[in-house]
Amino acid sequence: MKLPRTTLILMLLALGLGGFVYFYEIRGATVREEAKEQKQKIFSFAEDDVQSLTVKTKKLTLNLERSPESSNPKWLIKSPISGPANDAIVSYLMDLLVKGNSDRTLSTPAKELGEFALDQPQATINITLKNRQSHQLILGKSNFNGSFLYAHTDPATKPDGNINVLLVSTDFANAVNRELSEWKQPVDNSQKLPGLSTPLPTPTNGK
Repeated sequence: MKLPRTTLILMLLALGLGGFVYFYEIRGATVREEAKEQKQKIFSFAEDDVQSLTVKTKKLTLNLERSPESSNPKWLIKSPISGPANDAIVSYLMDLLVKGNSDRTLSTPAKELGEFALDQPQATINITLKNRQSHQLILGKSNFNGSFLYAHTDPATKPDGNINVLLVSTDFANAVNRELSEWKQPVDNSQKLPGLSTPLPTPTNGK
């Protein structure tokens, strides 16, 4: 039996709509879920777990340690100078380490790390926890459009000879590439107001 042309067109439209629903809603949901699973936290420790940090860039190696006292500042610079650290600057970096995510993970042969500038990184962050466990984050160059940095954590070669390369926020570069003066606690000039001088008596003309 020959179907009317209108019916045939409606059937084709229904098939097309069904295909769209399948690929977008069902298949697309699976792909989106896989992408969501790939986007994972860089580290699993909490901020209070961290005892010390060493930030090494091409210009500076900075050692930071949590203050033994609960009062401000929370962090102290141990080297290359000694003194209180800028808590806001350190907290910015800590927030990235604790809450930061990897957008994607690339399994890469260890011999190809140079393509991501991970053999000569722009920065290396060593983290020591209160339980004496240690972690490391190595920051390489940015990706092709500058939206992420290549990085890897706790470098270890997998059984297949590859290393996991992460895509992390470019905020990490802003957090670590600083002058030493920025890491130091700002001077509070409000406590250094000059004292008021006693006004001299106004001379009077004798009559």
